[in-house]
Amino acid sequence: MASCAVHGGCVSDYIAVTVSAICFILLVSRLLLPFVLHKLPCAKRSGFWIPVIQVFASFNLVLSIVMSINFLKFEKRHWWQSCYVWAVWIEAPLGFGLLLSCRISQAFQLYYIFVKRCLPPIRSYVFLPLILLPWIAGAAFIHITKPLNYRCHMGAQWIIPSVSLHTTYVAILVAFTCAIRHIEFRFDELRDLWQGILVSASAIGVWAVAYILNEIHDDISWLQVASRFVLLVTTSILVLAFFSISSSQPLLSQISLRKREPLAFGSMGQALGIPDSGLLVQREKACVVDPNEPLDKLLLNKRFRHSFMAFADSCLAGESVHFFEEVHELGKIPVDDPVRRIYMARHIIDKYIIAGAAMEVNISHRTRQDILTTSNLAQPNLFNDALTELTHLMKTNLARDYWSSMFFMKFKEEASMRSGANELEQMRSWNYSPRLSSVHGADDPFHQEQEPFAVDSGCKLKTTMMNQDS
Repeated sequence: MASCAVHGGCVSDYIAVTVSAICFILLVSRLLLPFVLHKLPCAKRSGFWIPVIQVFASFNLVLSIVMSINFLKFEKRHWWQSCYVWAVWIEAPLGFGLLLSCRISQAFQLYYIFVKRCLPPIRSYVFLPLILLPWIAGAAFIHITKPLNYRCHMGAQWIIPSVSLHTTYVAILVAFTCAIRHIEFRFDELRDLWQGILVSASAIGVWAVAYILNEIHDDISWLQVASRFVLLVTTSILVLAFFSISSSQPLLSQISLRKREPLAFGSMGQALGIPDSGLLVQREKACVVDPNEPLDKLLLNKRFRHSFMAFADSCLAGESVHFFEEVHELGKIPVDDPVRRIYMARHIIDKYIIAGAAMEVNISHRTRQDILTTSNLAQPNLFNDALTELTHLMKTNLARDYWSSMFFMKFKEEASMRSGANELEQMRSWNYSPRLSSVHGADDPFHQEQEPFAVDSGCKLKTTMMNQDS
């Protein structure tokens, strides 16, 4: 026991390493399975990269504990096996610090978008390194002073500074979460943040206890083995739970990279409960399309819009029509419902406005900047200028070809068929019941078909009376 407590390789050490490996495999599967099974789009934005960075930080944290506390029995011959590499740089800035900074970055975005109602002034790829600077500075200071011994222990005097730094970041996360606690989120982002705080606070508590036991009682072999076993197993479980409580994409439909619920929504409008979002009503009244009418007025009809959209997609120029439809869906959300309007506006900005977006639309730089720097994401006229520009673009580049295309011919045929079907259905809905008819006898043209027995009886009665008179 004494030998493996110092050099590693105890049975409990291998059990702890096995548990940590299983937890990390489950964590990676949480990240990859939604993309493999459900074909989710891989958007190269913060909503995708922050969860990937969380997995990277979780791996660093678990591996640094294995390497720095002597779980495995090996000789440290190379510089990369040094305590300062694993216990200082990998475990702190690139491990727990990076993991918690990712969640703070998400809370920072939620605060600005839903409380300030504007896009964050600092991009995530800038904010994340900035918030990591204290961890980097602390690691550099420890690396210069070199307080670690051969067992990667620093001493009891470093416990308070280390725990204080960890606790400060949890406090920052608590502050941002409290600032957005009054927002009625649609996708449980607030609950996820509180659960993330609970998990991170628990991790700090477990880490502090195990750290103290390792540092102060390093002469008790069984306590060394037991404390590092608890430290690694608990850390592995907590990083898995921390990632599973996912706020990975809080501003998109089907936000989570884990599979919280079935993908029942095909669009953001449906996820937000916008009436008739993306649906074609079968009994929708057929419309007569006049090519001389303004295009923006014609596009208000959903059937025409979908036909025009299919034509634009066939020309590889459907972004403008898709943008028009989503802005039209945004207009259905009441002005007094700012949370849903912000969700939808942020979705439209991510999908169509930001440079390099999946369906970036062709609008002027000024209009794009006006949208990106708006002071109120919930304002009704946020996309009006962009709509004006894109409607003119569609009218110039697409409308003329559409009127002579097979898509328009098919649309007219379907409209004609629906018109005939509506007339037939209307005729079938007429009530021919004699009880409700105000026309009787020979004046009712349907009387003979309705009451053949009565008509026949009337004829016989008339013949009988004529025979009696004669």
